[in-house]
Amino acid sequence: MSSTFYKESEDIMERFELATERISQIKEDKELPENIQAYFNQVAEFVMMVLPIMNKAIDGTLAERTLEQCQADNKTIFSIYEESNYENSFLCPTYAVAKLGEEIGGPLSAAFYSITSIIEAAFAGRVDKFTIYCELLLQLYGECQIEDEDKYRRESILNALYSFKHDYCQMFLSEQIISMVDPEYDFYTRIIMEDDLSDDRYMYKYGMYIGPNELGIAAHLRSLPHEDVVAMAQTYVQGYIKGFEVTGKDISIKDTVGVNAPVGFELMTREAIRLFDEAGLAATVRFGGTSSRNLFSSVPNKQCEYDHKDDRAYYWDKGMADRFLEVQKNTLEKHKELAAVYGGPAVIETFGEVPFEPANRDANAVYSDKQNELNVYYASQNGQINNQYIKGEERSFTIIAYPIPEIGKDFNEIFNETVAVNTMDYELYKNIQQHIIDVLDQGEKVHVTGRGDNHTDITVKLHHLDDPAHQTNFENCVADVNIPVGEVFTSPELEGTNGVLHVTQVYLNELGYRNLEMKFEDGKIVSYTCSNFDTEEENKKYIYDNVLHKHDTLPMGEFAIGTNTRAFVMGQKYSIADKLPILIAEKTGPHFAVGDTCYSHAEDVPMYNPDGKECIARDNSCSLLRKTDFSKAYFNCHTDITIPYYELGDITVITADGSELPIIREGRFVVPGTEELNKAFDM
Repeated sequence: MSSTFYKESEDIMERFELATERISQIKEDKELPENIQAYFNQVAEFVMMVLPIMNKAIDGTLAERTLEQCQADNKTIFSIYEESNYENSFLCPTYAVAKLGEEIGGPLSAAFYSITSIIEAAFAGRVDKFTIYCELLLQLYGECQIEDEDKYRRESILNALYSFKHDYCQMFLSEQIISMVDPEYDFYTRIIMEDDLSDDRYMYKYGMYIGPNELGIAAHLRSLPHEDVVAMAQTYVQGYIKGFEVTGKDISIKDTVGVNAPVGFELMTREAIRLFDEAGLAATVRFGGTSSRNLFSSVPNKQCEYDHKDDRAYYWDKGMADRFLEVQKNTLEKHKELAAVYGGPAVIETFGEVPFEPANRDANAVYSDKQNELNVYYASQNGQINNQYIKGEERSFTIIAYPIPEIGKDFNEIFNETVAVNTMDYELYKNIQQHIIDVLDQGEKVHVTGRGDNHTDITVKLHHLDDPAHQTNFENCVADVNIPVGEVFTSPELEGTNGVLHVTQVYLNELGYRNLEMKFEDGKIVSYTCSNFDTEEENKKYIYDNVLHKHDTLPMGEFAIGTNTRAFVMGQKYSIADKLPILIAEKTGPHFAVGDTCYSHAEDVPMYNPDGKECIARDNSCSLLRKTDFSKAYFNCHTDITIPYYELGDITVITADGSELPIIREGRFVVPGTEELNKAFDM
């Protein structure tokens, strides 16, 4: 990390040496019951396995490893996530509870998962972070020796976790914020910009899992003509800049852009950072691990991530939430000048991984009802603080997606087709979509139905246009913030929006849902279900946790009609529809978003279509609450649910006098001027 943010000290080095020396001796101890000792032996062994990396980072020899040494280290360190190893390790909550009992198994498994962060610390040369995780392990070890009954051990373990998260929140949370807005936080940026990208060793400096996808995409980009890689970067950067233009925001007041990219894409990312620099925007690149925001790599074990997604339940209370919010507020206040000139994220996403449907396991941490209420409170306060310093009406973003080798044997063809989809004719789609909008703007409602096994039947209420000559309900979305081209969208009136939304299969935020169904009354979800699990209780909890994000209900924040039939056909031709990211999937049919509107925190900023008409549908009755009770206005989530064309029946505009104007019939566009869209279906 840049020396601006971290300097080694004699104190931390002494603590590091004492802690690692003591951990190396744990396996020789016999003081604890055999099962508990086995836990500490395993975690200590893991720490000792990562320690050589930390030592190499300290003495400056980490970059001297051969490719073979890099690959061996990667295999060794991340072997704990291999399915057979994971299922038989204390990292797995189910195994931990079976071996340690319900009182301490879950909390100790959560502690182990937290301690795996030493991998990132070691590769970044962060002796301070590495040390405090070692000290957490030793504190837990000591607490388990002091107490002689598991119910008392549990209390001590939970107290230790609470203290750790509370005391070091200042370090971890503040760095997440600073690294987003300050380009001097440049550890990862320097690797991208300065390393030899023809040598795979650069990837092994990040401290992330490097697998076939990362190696494969790097090799593929090297095989492309340089001008093709530059063109990919230009599409990405121009989309970001155009996002400011089309929303009427002043990019000249921004100095930084958050570059979010997958490991393996560095040839493109490097060119993009150069282009951003030419445009007057310095890039920030921060560690993402397996999160598809920031710098990220493949998830070595998705079930492991799912098992630990609610570990915060072990220590989450109002005091902890307020501590996090306090640190967030203080950090942004201290760095408010940097926050003010941060323009927002520019995101490269990937798709093609084998779709994941998690197994629900009884041993996993579960939030209480009170904690779920606290989660909603925290998300609301977090959003308000962020928006105070990084104003929604001034920031923008862009997102573009590419496939990875895991998508299958047709990877090269799919990659080339995705590039083509991402660079489709802006002007052509602008004109086609305007024809659709011209019909939509004649209506007061839109009726959407499914066909075949899809029983969607929903009516969406549109805002009233006081001045149709100068106003519109639908944004003509081409290739700017959301690449590729291909949708028209609106924020519906909630009151008067009623019916059932159903999809037979959909993947949302990398989780699969079968027969997802939601019923809306006055624009809000009143019931929901799916068929993933054996019991209705499990199905509802799955949706509540991962789609409603623990809210009792969510409003319909968006209704859109996707028009990118070429992307739809690509999904069908290569049998990858279930692997397309929402960024592309939302363009392959009508979609409905639950949560905030597309204009969240920027509703008061005028938005104009290319024809000069103002999009007036930026609010609903929930977002308008910001004027009276800000805490009730936003839900801090927005999840798109797409009905693919093959499940789509009709989309019909209903006018004030009851006339019906068809947009789509039996999954095909029928508006004059949209004939081009249907041609892809015959390819």
